[in-house]
Order: sequence, then C-alpha cells, then structure tokens
Amino acid sequence: MQRSRFFRFVFAAALSGAFSLGAQATALPLPSDNLPALRIQGSNTIGAQLGPALVVGLLTQQGAQNVQQQSGTRSNEIRVVGQMPSGQTLSVEIAAHGSSTGFTALKAGQADLAASSRPIKNSEVSDLAALGDLRSQNAEQVIAIDGVAVILHPSNPVRELSINQLARIFCGEIHDWEQLGGTGGAIHLYARDQQSGTFDTFNELVLARFDKGLARDARRFESSEGLSDEVSNDRQGIGFIGLPYVRKAKAVAIIDGESKAMLPSVSLIATEDYPLSRRLYFYLPPESGQRWAKALVRFAQSPQGQSIVAQNGFVAQTIQAVKVRPTSQMPLEYQNLTREAERLSVNFRFAQGSASLDTKARLDLKRVVDYLKAHDKLDQKVTLVGFGDAKSDPARAQLLSKLRAMAVRRELLKSQVVLHDVRGFGDEMPVATNDVDEGRIKNRRVEVWVE
Repeated sequence: MQRSRFFRFVFAAALSGAFSLGAQATALPLPSDNLPALRIQGSNTIGAQLGPALVVGLLTQQGAQNVQQQSGTRSNEIRVVGQMPSGQTLSVEIAAHGSSTGFTALKAGQADLAASSRPIKNSEVSDLAALGDLRSQNAEQVIAIDGVAVILHPSNPVRELSINQLARIFCGEIHDWEQLGGTGGAIHLYARDQQSGTFDTFNELVLARFDKGLARDARRFESSEGLSDEVSNDRQGIGFIGLPYVRKAKAVAIIDGESKAMLPSVSLIATEDYPLSRRLYFYLPPESGQRWAKALVRFAQSPQGQSIVAQNGFVAQTIQAVKVRPTSQMPLEYQNLTREAERLSVNFRFAQGSASLDTKARLDLKRVVDYLKAHDKLDQKVTLVGFGDAKSDPARAQLLSKLRAMAVRRELLKSQVVLHDVRGFGDEMPVATNDVDEGRIKNRRVEVWVE
C-alpha cells in the first residue's frame, strides 16, 4: 500500500467532514463524587488511539479545557481528563485489553460502553441478554472500518498470499519462505493475543475456515505497535495487524477464492471488498441511561467523529465518489458504467439469512442521501448495481442480485431519490469465496454509482 496516497486520502476525508468541535451541543450532566463520567473497556485496536481521540473530541465539544490523556494504573489503560466551565474536573476511563474484555466488563457492571473490533458473538448476546438485545440497531454501532493487514519485513519479496496459504502458514504447515517463492528460511509467526478482536477476526476469516489453529510457536502480543515493530525488524517474520499499525512493515495483497489480489487500500476497505476488512464497534446496552455513553456514540457517527476516525488512520464512513478504472476482467456493461459514472465508497449489505439491510446499511442510507443532496444528484443520477453469490442457475443469480438492488431502491425512494437505473450482475466479480457463508454474504452486495 502506498503510504503517501493513504495519508492524502485521510487528510482529504478529515477536511470533508471537519468543522468546529466546539460547536454548540446539549450539555451533559456532570458526575458527582469525582466518579468517571464514562467507562469504556474492550478492543486494543480502538482503545489504544481512536477511542481516546473520540473522547477528547466529545469533551472539547462539551466545553472542556486543558483536555489531556494520562496513563492508567496498568498498561493499555488511559484516563482522559478535562476541566469543565464549572471548574469541575471530568474524567473518562478507557481500558484496552481486548474485545472480549469489554463484554465481560459490561456484564460485571464495570463498563458503560464496550469497544470491539469484531461483531458480538452469539454466546455474548445470550450472556448479556439481561441488558437488552446487543444486536439491535440502537445497541450495535459501527464507528469505523478497518482492514487486517498481513505484514512482512520490507525486504521480503513475497507480494501476495491467498487465504488458504495464510491458514497453512499460521498453523505451521508451511514453515519455510521457499515454499512461497521467497528467500529460503524458517517463517517466524507473530500474532495478537487471545483477548484481541484482531485475533478473533483473523481466526474466524482465516484459520477457522480451514479448521486450523494457531501454531504454538507464534509470538503473541497485546500491543499492536509492538507486533508491527517486531515484524519490521525480522526478515523472516509475518504477522497480522490493524491497518493503522502497519508502520514500517510491508502489507501484502490478499486473495480470497476467485477474487483478485487486493491490498488493504482505503477504497477497498471502505466498501468492505478487501478480504480481511472488518467493522469496529461500540456496543451500548439499549436500556442504558448513561448519557455520556449515548453522546459518545452519537459523536462517533457525526461528521466530526468520522473526521477523527480518518485522522487516526482508520477508514471513515464519510461518502466519497471514486473513479474506477475499467479492466478486461469486468463485464462489458460494467466497463461502460465505469466510464460514465463514479462509484460511491460504500456497499450495502444484508443481515445474515435476511433480505433486510444490516445495522450499518441503515446509517449508510442517510449518508448516501446526504451526499446526493449536497451534490445535486437526487434526480436520475444514481445507478444501483447488485451482485450475489454463485447459484446453479446463472439466471436466478442475476435475478436475485437485481432484487437486492431493488430493495435498496425502495429505501432511497423514501428520501425522494429518483434512480437512473437498477442492474444485477449475478455472481460476476466476486470479492470473496463462495465456499463459506461469510464469503457468500460479502458477495451479496449493492454498489452505488453516480453520474
């Protein structure tokens, strides 16, 4: 991935959504007895950098002065402190020990908000049922998109790897770089620790798919930065990490089934086409009366919050129009579309086993409509393009893909968006394997194109 290009995009995204964090906002109640206004626990990917930055933004919006980040009593713990206009010192505590610890803390009453770099598990939903449905639209909040980057030493000649190869590497079956076309030598494995949402994501998308487990000799890290720095200093090393922590290492392109090789670029992660893309979440118990937690969730979804997401190296959900270069692998009709229109940086996807849009897509609808209004594209300027997973009957695959696009059309019509066209391309141009449920879900998508 070209770093300069990445940061140019980040800067542009920051500017597009940025306005004064000191804008007027509803004043929040101040806690008594010097208690923290908010307690957040969970993902190190979020808590190490992004979470504190969002808290700083919220406190600044609330009028706090001299906002500072202080080290907590343990590693990977931070306290954000600010002086309110009333003179009271206000604090927010953030503990970043892994996604699973956030859900454990919610149950124990030790956190108001869980930060997670993976979706909540069925077992956790059941375990926390007393707090309400943590998968409901008000509880599950996507705050950013990230990509799990597979990283090597910068001098390693290997440029791309398949999901299958990654599984065999990290379980120990492929143990020498010569087996992958690289310079000979033992492969050294680096992985996040057991509590990490990054590890959960990698385990689910790579290892578990092939019934593999992580090799026992893999070195484990709680710190994202520490893992990346070790790989960038080890010529035989390979690891996986969240996108902002690639640092001095080299990211390789990933292939999933019949998909093309994809680097963890901003545009491919924004649309979630990159095979190891993932969503970053805040989970707020739906019956919670914690107003600071609710305010932080709202702030994270706002233009100011998404600007902070971009500034911290993650991929914001701010809508951008991207010019796509046609290739010979694309259907001819799709090639023509790339010459006539630009693609918006979002894909609409559907809840598992459902024809309903998922929780992220509901908010994306509003973002798309806001973009179309701002750019005068409401009237016959939009084409929806549906895709699906492989079926035994190609005609059925094509029909289902168009019906998905029609489902998005119905929602956009509620906001007076008059479409130019709706098309279905069936199982063409897969972004993931069709051999597993997760891959089929990713392939069932709807793109938005604007003239």
